[in-house]
Amino acid sequence: MLRSVFLAAAGSARLGRLAVAAPISKSIAARFVAGDEADDAVRTSRRLADDGLAVTLEFLGAPTGSAEQAAATRDEYVSLLSRLAGAGLTPTAEVSVKLSALGQRIDDRLAFEHARAVCAAAAAAGTTVTLDAEDHGTTDSTLEILADLRKDFPDTGAVLQAYLRRTEGDCRELATAGSRVRLCKGAYPEPESVAYQSALDVDKSFVRCLNILMSGEGYPMIATHDPRLIAIGEDRARWFDRSAAEFEFQMLYGVCPEEQARLAAGGSTVRVYLPYGPQWYGYLLRRLAERPANLALLGKTLTAKR
Repeated sequence: MLRSVFLAAAGSARLGRLAVAAPISKSIAARFVAGDEADDAVRTSRRLADDGLAVTLEFLGAPTGSAEQAAATRDEYVSLLSRLAGAGLTPTAEVSVKLSALGQRIDDRLAFEHARAVCAAAAAAGTTVTLDAEDHGTTDSTLEILADLRKDFPDTGAVLQAYLRRTEGDCRELATAGSRVRLCKGAYPEPESVAYQSALDVDKSFVRCLNILMSGEGYPMIATHDPRLIAIGEDRARWFDRSAAEFEFQMLYGVCPEEQARLAAGGSTVRVYLPYGPQWYGYLLRRLAERPANLALLGKTLTAKR
């Protein structure tokens, strides 16, 4: 029930405008978002890198409703990648891109061309791009664009969501040599016909998918904060004789920093998902939907600011 409330709120433009304008909301968001500008993202990336953590950055811009907005998002990523390279942060830092922000809902070809420009900028900067997953209706289009991008940029990463019933099959298709695949639980409202509804079923699917990826020839990226799933990931890495260079954990900026430090100190690669940009409201609410326990952290932040 709580998850549904957060997801509904995340889609409310009116609530978003109110939240973004409120100073206290910005202070809360600062726990989970680097800031509004690319300079904030680069500065925070440097701090994380100095702590022994890898980074993947996402730009939180305005919803893309026009070709002009899609081009502006492309340009933001190209500029960011140049900044990261200039700061000596690549390949430690890469970028994550939602194809909807590059015009996927307008035209697939437009999104592909913009994504290709971002991938070219990443290659020039000495780093990589990962295509984020969104609602299930975009999955086929996203995987088709991924396949096309990988013809010239084979290290382009994919994201698969364990709560979708199709994901085990997608894992088998993508568990190939050189294939970077982020496995997460999923954070979009989906019908029972396409997605598991209970937390237990999602966790079981996550483990089945993880087994497929770990036993394959690709590079699994385990995106979770669940201590049980992290422990299973460590166990499967040992079982399939994977070195620390052959998989990684991914966690959100501001969530479980002590666990991030523990894993990194133990020799694991830990990549922090670091968003920045003015449109952080929907991102924050989706994170709360994924992990309502984050409300406790937000409560502590509110108390500290009073």
